[in-house]
Amino acid sequence: MNIAFVLNGEDVSIDADGEVRLVDILRNSFNLAGTKSGCRTGKCGACSVLFNGDVVKSCLVPVFKIRGSEIITIEGFSKTDEYKDIARAMADAGVHSCGFCESGKIMAMAALVSRDTHPVKNDILAGFSGIRCRCTDPDALVRAAVAAIEYRRKKVYGRSS
Repeated sequence: MNIAFVLNGEDVSIDADGEVRLVDILRNSFNLAGTKSGCRTGKCGACSVLFNGDVVKSCLVPVFKIRGSEIITIEGFSKTDEYKDIARAMADAGVHSCGFCESGKIMAMAALVSRDTHPVKNDILAGFSGIRCRCTDPDALVRAAVAAIEYRRKKVYGRSS
């Protein structure tokens, strides 16, 4: 089955069995190793990508579902100004990651920052609920999300809230 989609801003297509998982296509066919193949059951979140702007666990997505869609991986996202703001906010907030979960946390934060300009603590924590790793203090994630939103607001509008 030929599947055409946009990957990190580029039009691509791949011939694949429609039931192959997106994580395997990204890693094996496109050499995008930042999308980790962790639990393969959707519980750890290390394989998180942006799928039409929403964070999804790519180990749960059969590749036939991505036809005509836009997929952004950590490799593509890391080239954006939004990534720089999130990375800065995470560093400023003292977010420390084990490395395995880091791309999942960044992608979850990207989705959160893009859709919610005034989240409360519970909303922020819910945004990270799909990332199963205990290497990061939840309060640090909250501080980082608030800071990332503020950095974006300043760049877009030239002011704070």
